Formats: sequence, C-alpha cells, structure tokens
Amino acid sequence: MTRDRAIQLIAVVILILSTVASGRILPIILDQSEKNVLRYTNVSVKGAPPWVAIGTAIGALRGLIVDVLWMKINSMKSKGLFYEIMADAEMITKLQPRFAEVWAFHGHNMAYNISVAMHTERERWEWVNAGIRLVRNEGIRANPNDMYLHKELAFWFAHKIEGQADDAHLYYKTEFCKEWHYLLGEPPIDYKARIAWIKVVADAPDSLEEAEVVTPGVLNLVDKLQTTLSDLTTNKKFKLDREFLRLYSEWRAIRGQSAVARALNFGQQILESSEIFRAVDEIISDPEHVQAGHTLIAYLRKRILKNDYNMDPQIMYEFTRDLGPIDWRHAQAHALYWARLGSKMGEGRIANEDIYHNLNTDRLQIQGMQALARSGRISFDPFSSELPGRFPEPRWIDAIDKEFEHLYIKYYNTFGAGGESFIGFIQNFLSASVREWYRAGEREKALKLYARLDSLFGSGALIPNNKYSVPLEVFVRKQTQGQYEMQPYLAPNDIAASLRYGFRVGIGQDRKEVWEDALKFASDVTTFFKTNEWNEYTTKFGSGRIADLVGVMENSVIIAFEVVMTDPSIEIRERAVIWSKVDQYDPQLRPRVYDRILPQVEQQFAQNVLAQRYTVHQLFPAPPNMEAFRQQLIAEKIRKDERRQKERIRDQMESR
Repeated sequence: MTRDRAIQLIAVVILILSTVASGRILPIILDQSEKNVLRYTNVSVKGAPPWVAIGTAIGALRGLIVDVLWMKINSMKSKGLFYEIMADAEMITKLQPRFAEVWAFHGHNMAYNISVAMHTERERWEWVNAGIRLVRNEGIRANPNDMYLHKELAFWFAHKIEGQADDAHLYYKTEFCKEWHYLLGEPPIDYKARIAWIKVVADAPDSLEEAEVVTPGVLNLVDKLQTTLSDLTTNKKFKLDREFLRLYSEWRAIRGQSAVARALNFGQQILESSEIFRAVDEIISDPEHVQAGHTLIAYLRKRILKNDYNMDPQIMYEFTRDLGPIDWRHAQAHALYWARLGSKMGEGRIANEDIYHNLNTDRLQIQGMQALARSGRISFDPFSSELPGRFPEPRWIDAIDKEFEHLYIKYYNTFGAGGESFIGFIQNFLSASVREWYRAGEREKALKLYARLDSLFGSGALIPNNKYSVPLEVFVRKQTQGQYEMQPYLAPNDIAASLRYGFRVGIGQDRKEVWEDALKFASDVTTFFKTNEWNEYTTKFGSGRIADLVGVMENSVIIAFEVVMTDPSIEIRERAVIWSKVDQYDPQLRPRVYDRILPQVEQQFAQNVLAQRYTVHQLFPAPPNMEAFRQQLIAEKIRKDERRQKERIRDQMESR
C-alpha cells in the first residue's frame, strides 16, 4: 500500500468516525440548547415562513444590502416619499427576518412617523394598521418567541389606539371597534356566557370537511352561497373571507342587534334595494341552514383570526376564562393579549440581566387590565354615527388584585425595586375603585376594598400608618380633590358610577333627591371638562382630546341607563322596577334605549325563574309612541351626519 493510499484510507476512517460521533452528539446539543433556550427561536424551522430561510441563507452579502436599503429609506423619509419606503422596508424585514428590532422599527415608523403626516383620519388609520399588521402578521410569525416584539405591539394598541396623544384617536377607537364587531359579533354581557361564546370559536372545526362532520349540511350551505352570490357579483367570485363576515354581521345587526337599523327600517330598505343582501337573508334564515350557518361562521372566525390576525382563539378563550370578561372590540384587550403572550412565550429566553424586558411586558399586562376595568364595557351599534359607549367594567377589580400579588412576588427580588414598581399601581387602582364603588352606591364593596387598602398600605403595612383610618366618605372626598386635572380618565368613571347609583336608588327606590344629586354631579363634572381652559384644545379633525371623551350630559345619561338595564349583576326584578318608574324622571330614556337593550334583556330573561310566570314584554313593555320616536331618531341622525360631514370637509380643506 502506497503512502498516499494509506493517508486516504485514514482520512476516510476519521470521516466516518467523525460523522458517527457528530450524529450522536447533535441530539444532545439540540436538547441542551432547547432546554436553555439558546436557539434564536424555538420554532426556527417548523412553522416559519419560507422567506425566513431565504433571508438567513444569503450570508454576509445580506448585511451590505441591508445597509444600502437603510440609507435609501432614511433619504426617502426626509423627502416625504412615504409610500416608496414601503417596498424597501419590506425587503429589509425579509433580509433580516430574525432581527426583531428591524420589524419594530418599521412598524413604529408606519404607525407613528408616517401616519401623523397624513391629512385625513382614514389615511392615518390605514398607516397605523399597516404598522400593526407588519409586526403582528409577519414579524411575530418569524419571531414567535421574541418578547420585545410582543411588547412593542402591545404598546401600540395601548398607546396609539387607546391613548389620546393622536388627534385621530377617537376615529381609531371607532374603526377598531367596528372591525372587531364585524369579525366576532357582539359578546354576551354575562361572564359565563362570554366564556362559552369565545370557546365556540376556539373549538370550531379547522376545515370545511371537519365542519361537515360536526354539522352535516355545511358544505351544501357553502355551495349554495357560492352559487347564488357569485352570480350576483360582477367579476367577483364569492369567497369565505372577512368581507363575507362583515356582510353576515351587518345582516345580524339589521335583523336584531341594531337599534338604529330598526329605527331607520334598514332591513326592509336593504331587502328591497340589494339582491345580495336579500339572497343572504333567504339562505341564512332558512331553518334548514341555521345550525350549519352557526358552525360555518365559527369556522370562518377561527380561520380568519389565525390567518389574518395571527391570533390563537384557544389562547383568547383561556385569557377570557382565566382573567376576566374580555371584550375584543377594545384595543386594550389586544394589548393584554400580546403582552401576556409575549411574556409566556419569551420569558425563558430572557437572561437575568435583561429581566426588565419581562418587567415592562408584565406592566403592559396589568395596565391593560386596569384600562378594561375603567372602560371595558362597550356599547356599540355599527349603524350609529355615535362613538362607541365605554363604561367601567368592575368585574376586573378582583382579577387585577390577584394579578398584582402574582407580579409583586415574581419581581420581589429584582434589583431596582422591581416588585415595588407594582405597589404604586395597585394602591392608586384600588383607591380609584373604592371611589367608584362609593359613587355607585355599592357601599359594602367600597368598604371591602377600603379594608384591603388598609391591610396592604395602612395598618397592615410594614410600617403601620393611619392613612386609611379616616371615614370612607372623607377618603373619597380627598381622593376626588384635584384628581381630574392629573388623571382626567377618572372623570367618565365617576360620572358612570354616580348615574348608576342614581338609577338604582334615586329612581328604583323613589328617592328623588338621590337622582337629582347624581344628575348634578354628572353635569358639574361634564361642565368642568367642557369649560376648563386647559381642556379647550381642539384637534385638526375637530375633536377635543379629553372633552369629547366625557361627552355631553345627554349621552352620559342614556349610556348609563342602557348599561344598568343590561347589567347581569343587577337582578332583573330590580331592573324592571327602574324601567317602570323612569318615565317619571326622564320620559326620553326608555324610547332611546329600548331597541338596543331588548335582545340582551330577552336573552337574560329566558334564563331567569321569572320567565316561568311572566313574559319579558310584561316586565319591560315597549314605551308608548315608539314608532313616532323612531322617526325622531331618524331626523336626529340625518342632522348629525350632515353636520359631521360638513365639519370633515371643512377640516380637510383647512389642513391642505
């Protein structure tokens, strides 16, 4: 054997041994990297989009290309070429799909920097949505375990949409509410019913074939919809998509949920004028298709949530079940979802020195829950020109108290007062909750929370003090003094609580002075916000940043009455008494809310023992002259729409 041949043979043996050894070692290395979360993402191959692999395969050349694109984008941005930036921004994110900061930068650039340069509310909203979609639908799909990206997305929902810094924030809130109302429909008010409602979507079939197995007739319904609607649309084939869900939700609203639709007789008008709507009405209303329709809509909602919003219905159900009555039409619900999901998915990837990423993400969670407690009860009619009604949802109070304890313990030993950072939050939140319960006449609940405050920060504190030893009435008075200027969001909650007490005690128990005090308090607070000099600012779109949120006196009373009449925590018998007496105090209230509350009241009444002895119409009779009042509502809506259209045209002309 020659020397060269021997070397070759030895090399082959070494190669074989090395291959065998590496094959044995590789699973161990991968297992350890998985356990210690050393890989960039736990699903680096499985489930990642194809362009992730392409972007990471270019190698060193990728960095040079990205540098050139970054310089080009900065140059275009300074010249105001916002639309041209989009293509290059997309290229960068695809070349650097695993670099979370790139996604966050470009999403923020669209949602914040570019959007505010637009001249109309709709243009702004489109750019805000573009930034959100980029990170939610693409960035997080490529980086499913990156906490930073989840935190940024959660912050945009909380700050850009739910905050008040943007002149178009009221428009954002309305459009967001409308979008999710069309997607998921109106949620039940009862908490258990709401859990079951979202669970239907979570448990929905994953394909039409599975849907057919669950409910025979689904495929026949789809075929009938496709055949009929495709024939009625020009150059457009019927699709099971968001547009169909919007059509279905409008049909549902017109057929029962929308008071405005009933007042304006939209149902009959659309049936007469729209072949498509008439076809949908005939097909879905057919008793043969009712059950198949329910299964089809649940399947479609689940598919769209996953494909178009990158959201998991199972996780949405679990959060609703474990936390509180989440209404997904509220942007803070999405801030809570993404912050909590980011904490859950990315916690193991955060090193000890970066624990503050966890801390800030968890802060967004509890801040989202706080926002839902203060305004998470939504009243929305998709055909109304009014802003969505937003009232306190006190069912979140106990959930927040529980979550505070968990987070305080979790960050107790974090350097820089990690756990202590939640102390101020819970102290302020519980103090505000005590005040709201007191305003609502729920003295026992207020005293219970007051005692909880004392046990945490008063007599039960590490250094005992007498801060919470003063009478409850004195504490509430001190809490209110000067708070509205520093924390203006407290005012709508106090108005709601005061009016709730006025309805339940003032009207329900025939104590006129209580009702008059509630009206006076609500009126005084509203006037304060309308006339205070620091609140006179008007945006370029003609809205007030804070004054419009408080609203005029009339709307506050109407929304408060609607909330009381549909509140499952108030006995139906008590609500019926208030309903029978309210005309003595304000004869305009019943006709204004009747069409709106009836579906919810009917649903709740059917599950009550009173249904064995009465009908819902006996306890909640329609107001007299209801048809004439509906005509009055039509006239009011026309006037409001005309006025707002003129204001929009004027504002758009002035902004150019």
